[in-house]
Amino acid sequence: MVFRVFSNSFRLLRWYLALLLVSLPVHAAEIQIFIAGDSTAATYSAPDQQGWGALLGDYIDPQKATVHNLARGGRSSRTFISEGSWQSLIDQVKPGDIVIIQFGHNDASKINDDSRARGTLPGIGDESVTIDNLLTRQTETVYTFGHYLRKMANDVLAKKATPVLMSLTQSNNWQNGSLLRNGSYGRWAYELALELNVPFVDLNNLVADRLEALGAEKVAAFYPKDNTHFNPDGARIHTETALSAFKGLRPDMFTGLLNEKGQALKKDDLSWLRLPIPANANLRSVFLIGDSTVRNGAGDGANGEWGWGDFLLPHLDAKKVNVVNRAVGGLSSRTFYTGDYWKRALNMMRSGDVLVMQFGHNDAAPINDDSRARGTLKGTANNEEQIDNLLTGKPETVYSYGGYLRRFIGEAKARGITVVVCSSIPRNVWKNKQIVRAENSYPQWAKEVALQSGSAFIDLHHLIAHEYDQLGAKKVEALFADERTHTSKAGAELNAAIVAKSLKPLLGL
Repeated sequence: MVFRVFSNSFRLLRWYLALLLVSLPVHAAEIQIFIAGDSTAATYSAPDQQGWGALLGDYIDPQKATVHNLARGGRSSRTFISEGSWQSLIDQVKPGDIVIIQFGHNDASKINDDSRARGTLPGIGDESVTIDNLLTRQTETVYTFGHYLRKMANDVLAKKATPVLMSLTQSNNWQNGSLLRNGSYGRWAYELALELNVPFVDLNNLVADRLEALGAEKVAAFYPKDNTHFNPDGARIHTETALSAFKGLRPDMFTGLLNEKGQALKKDDLSWLRLPIPANANLRSVFLIGDSTVRNGAGDGANGEWGWGDFLLPHLDAKKVNVVNRAVGGLSSRTFYTGDYWKRALNMMRSGDVLVMQFGHNDAAPINDDSRARGTLKGTANNEEQIDNLLTGKPETVYSYGGYLRRFIGEAKARGITVVVCSSIPRNVWKNKQIVRAENSYPQWAKEVALQSGSAFIDLHHLIAHEYDQLGAKKVEALFADERTHTSKAGAELNAAIVAKSLKPLLGL
């Protein structure tokens, strides 16, 4: 009898366990999201400080992904590795995972002292220095910031996972009504992203734009402890801004991992472009805006197509100026202005900077359609046309080509920025053994606006056409990656040299 009762009880227990197992989730989250960073990303319990990484899980579906915030306060890229935190992280990474890497706030510290010894050499090169570490009392070779980030990214890639490099969080430091942006380390992370062909998110400038719109008084409330560390409200602005940018990456790794709260955040359509930022905050910057003939796609030479802006810096003095190529393929003067492209570029500019613009190739497109809706009214008059935009579904006032150029010029000059207008480069179209020159069209209209506004003008259309004529059709064919519009690397380098020759006197170089 006892055996029968025991047997029946065992069967009931086994049935209950089987039912319980069926009711449990059939599988745990397959994707892991790791965060490697410093105190601005780390998790804290204090009410006056929180890192953005601590809130990332609030927007992630736990059935689809698990967030591991392994950021540690006080660490630089160097000490995160040397103290073993990185090895602990990378040991857990498996194929398909995502590793977000953000350092820089502490990398500018002293390289050798008896308190933290955490600094790194500036830049992304191969430089190194051997020290007798005053803190650890051991001999150590210290490398550049880029060396340590490169190691992290390559370790992630070796695991068949995806590294995402980020610029720094925004500090609460203001000058002349604008936030001082943390430039160098973000720029170096950007340069590494291009080198390794991995995603990059410019969190610093994206957050700065949002905070400047709020004003200094409201922003101060987010930084009750100091000008670097923010409270949970400040952390949430950083987290949501980062997530919006993550959703705009290509390929999109994040959208399918988000819960309802994360899905509600607006996608940032610009983040996949990996647009650059100024490299050195102590130098004036030359900002470039335009279309694909200035910068194509993500600036990585896809399909063999390059813009001349990607090769301008070697012709100038990198010790005296930054070159920030914010041109975007497929845009006209109108869509560059009406999208977020112009606003974000302008927000980075400071008095004394130089703006170089070149539009025209896409301005002749239809004014209203359901694919791009990017055309402008012909000419330079102050005319306009009201439309119900078939692409955006919103009413819009469309201006002339000259009208949009004047808007760029006026808003830039209001900030003390010098403007240089360029005519559009010629297409690879020949007649009577010469490149066909446009007449009564965008090159002439660009010159007209430059003269009217007192801006400098570089007639790229005729300068480059003349050079093509000298080379001949056969040699020029190799300067284009497609039939007639987009230049190859060699073509972009040739055009950059022509731009630089005219630009150097304007810059005093």
